Amino acid sequence: MDEARMWAGVEQGRLRLADLLDALPPEDWERPSLCTGWSIRDVAAHVTANPQFGVGDWLREAARARGNFNRMIHDSARRRAQAPTGEIVAQLRNHAASRRVPPVPGAGPDSTIMDVLTHTQDIALALGQEPRILPEDAAAGLGSLWKLKFPFNPRKNLAGMRFIATDTDWAVGEGAEIHGPASAFLLLFTNRKAAYEQLRGPGLDLAKAKQAA
Repeated sequence: MDEARMWAGVEQGRLRLADLLDALPPEDWERPSLCTGWSIRDVAAHVTANPQFGVGDWLREAARARGNFNRMIHDSARRRAQAPTGEIVAQLRNHAASRRVPPVPGAGPDSTIMDVLTHTQDIALALGQEPRILPEDAAAGLGSLWKLKFPFNPRKNLAGMRFIATDTDWAVGEGAEIHGPASAFLLLFTNRKAAYEQLRGPGLDLAKAKQAA
């Protein structure tokens, strides 16, 4: 998939997420997401950061967190989550076509589509909804995620398995096979155990064991 198509997928993904959030009653915003310790509101607010933050914004957030990546992401999301829900939805819509990326090596449209689609599932699946994710968009995000060494590193942490999408032409890895929709591998590679019920194959128990260790 070329970059223009990936950016189109990013824009569509943000707009779909905005539509999902716009339809939620107030109490659903405070429900837990698939991200441990993060509410639906926290995750939604986090997704608004990438399309708006410039280098200076990220440097300020890093300084506040004293260089701790996880703390930076968590604390910046919590601050942004103080905005009214309508404003969070508006930010997603108004900046859906933004091509800004964090100032880190390898950031681009593939890592951005991975981020948007993973967090969309964090929200939708936690609410018992089925998000609309195009398999080819999920596969584009997986290409970035498989190369990532921090903070997840699936190539190392899930070594010894072969992952095969059942809804698009995508496969990676060597070993015991795991089959499922491409979107479920976004969850698996980012340590979301909600992926398990969507996956099948002799490698699944090995994946569970590695992620439980």
